[in-house]
Amino acid sequence: MYQRLIFCSSLFSMLSMLASATLAAAPDRPNILFIFADDCGIDSFGCYGSDRVKGLTPNIDKLAQSGVKFERGFATPLCGPSRCTIMTGRYGFRTGGLTNQTAGNPSYKNEPALAKILKQSGYATGMAGKWRQMSDSPGEWGFDEFITDPTASGWFWKGNYIQNGKDIKLDKEIYYPDVASDFAVDFIRRNREKPFYFYLSEHLIHGPILRTPDSKSDAEPNQLYEDNIQYLDKTVGKMVAELDKLGLREKTLILFSADNGTSKVGYQPEHDAKQTTGKIGGRAVHGQKGQLLEGGTRVPLIGNWKGTLSPGGVRSDLIDFSDLLPTFADLARAKLPEGVTFDGRSFAPQLRGEKGNPREWIFVQLGTGWFVRDDRWKLNEGGELFSMKEAPFVESLVPKGSSDTDSQAARKRLQAAMDSLNPAGGKTVPEDAAKTNDKAMKKSKKKAKQATSN
Repeated sequence: MYQRLIFCSSLFSMLSMLASATLAAAPDRPNILFIFADDCGIDSFGCYGSDRVKGLTPNIDKLAQSGVKFERGFATPLCGPSRCTIMTGRYGFRTGGLTNQTAGNPSYKNEPALAKILKQSGYATGMAGKWRQMSDSPGEWGFDEFITDPTASGWFWKGNYIQNGKDIKLDKEIYYPDVASDFAVDFIRRNREKPFYFYLSEHLIHGPILRTPDSKSDAEPNQLYEDNIQYLDKTVGKMVAELDKLGLREKTLILFSADNGTSKVGYQPEHDAKQTTGKIGGRAVHGQKGQLLEGGTRVPLIGNWKGTLSPGGVRSDLIDFSDLLPTFADLARAKLPEGVTFDGRSFAPQLRGEKGNPREWIFVQLGTGWFVRDDRWKLNEGGELFSMKEAPFVESLVPKGSSDTDSQAARKRLQAAMDSLNPAGGKTVPEDAAKTNDKAMKKSKKKAKQATSN
């Protein structure tokens, strides 16, 4: 009898320990802080090996070092379409958000809305920063509180901004990135007792590249670019410090990314007048913002969840921006609306430190161009196949009549994936919008060239 009691007691203790371990491994629904930078690809951050900014992004680098760095996160190579994909979890040919000129076509009235889905699951929702290419207002898309402005860059200015649907008139100059991050801090303080989702949509480092509050008055263009990178990093540090101060780090997933690759305006040549792209380990990244190339579409993606994610994780999973909505919904245990085709796949398990179910391929579209990419190969809308063995530095075109069995199998596999999506059968870019987009890209390139020569 006595031995039986000892056995039962030991069994009870073991079960209790297992239950405690299970609870520790599966924390409750986390807060979600999504920090979204502008116009800075993988060549803009030290943790991704950038030659130029090495040592200039300590806070972002620390997020990667103490969390997980996804090496292959993909965006649409322009601001507006990227945001449409994130907010809806759907590719552009389904929503019509295909270019900056048509990013305002998808509406909360006819598309699923990320913030609204989380809000219906009990999350307080807030946003601050860039919104201008999206339709309607952040409030109509499901944000309880928001602050935004009507400009592309929104640096030092005396205009007005919009807070919760009301115009806020200014009587003195402000630095808008600070106003946005202050709003985020205040929101988190007031909502720290319940789960929250905050979307900090940074203007940094969109052009024009101007001074920051920390810039010297005589700073050269090259220095101003680096100043903007540093100020973005400083803002990330500010947000992390606030979460630490409030004791919320273990309860909060921080996800950091950017809307597209680095803009040409960011490539101010120092020693090489022909430099047009950023370098990693001495090698130039192939492409830039606005181009359906690695440099235009491959972006930083860092997850940090103290106490849940082991430090120093590096993953090569393929992830595109349609994955964010189902991931956040998964973390929040939110129900997705029925009767809607979502293109994303949740990588919430990977953010919990688990293996998950990584994609076999990702899809990226800009206007009338698109591609499907897997681990080693890439097929575009014109049927061109590229070897991605040396990406992000080289994309090698494979001759169409190649007898290489690996490339033949890849072409067949990726074509089947493209056929399953059928982007050509979806919404298209109106002819006038396509012309406008072409003009905008030419104008952007001209401005970038002028900025480089100054």
